[in-house]
Amino acid sequence: MASSEHAPRNNEPAYVLHTYPYRETSLIVEALSRHAGRIALVARGAKRPRSAIRGQLLSFQPLELSWSGKSEPRTMHKAEWRGGQPMLQGLALLCGFYMNELLLKLLPRDDPHEILFDIYAQALMDLSMKQDLPVVLRRFELGLLRELGYGLQLEHEATSELPIIAENFYGYIPDRGPIAQRTNGNQVQFHGKTLLDLQHEDFSDPQTLAESKQLLRMQLKHHLGQQELQTRQLLRDLQEL
Repeated sequence: MASSEHAPRNNEPAYVLHTYPYRETSLIVEALSRHAGRIALVARGAKRPRSAIRGQLLSFQPLELSWSGKSEPRTMHKAEWRGGQPMLQGLALLCGFYMNELLLKLLPRDDPHEILFDIYAQALMDLSMKQDLPVVLRRFELGLLRELGYGLQLEHEATSELPIIAENFYGYIPDRGPIAQRTNGNQVQFHGKTLLDLQHEDFSDPQTLAESKQLLRMQLKHHLGQQELQTRQLLRDLQEL
């Protein structure tokens, strides 16, 4: 396992999640790669005005990265823009930053998730094509939780294992699942239909879309623990997302 992790990578599909300065002329690049997962790379000389790599390190754009090294940060040798995707703008850009921050805080380094990579790539494409932004975010949040092993139980009650009934109301306990409740309960409640719709990623019902946001954000908060999302305040100003 160690030998494959540390082997040089050439032309690896990847996205830039975040960059920050490293020494006088370089950058640390936090990237999501298809086959190596989240990785930290040093782009030497990338802060120099004439750097060939500097102009290629575009966030939310499909790239091909090449690197080598046994310890973090590994050394980036090449970055190429694959093109073919419009740049994110406006609210879609804020959604992209939100997704990146979730990946940075929840996804361990050197933990490949090819399906999650594809989910992220599809979400970026959907955002760039100006599709329904709340739906794009809900699908990404749901896929992220599932691929990290935090998938939601949505078809059966946690204790009785009885099937979810669309007309009933349920609470939701993180890491356990739905619990049947009376309609006048004091806890946060979700319609059974919302849980069933979420299982099939059907957000056509406005009630399902609204309750799914509440449920998924509750789950994300549970798994983030004490980690605060810097983009959360921005999204508070955009309650529809």
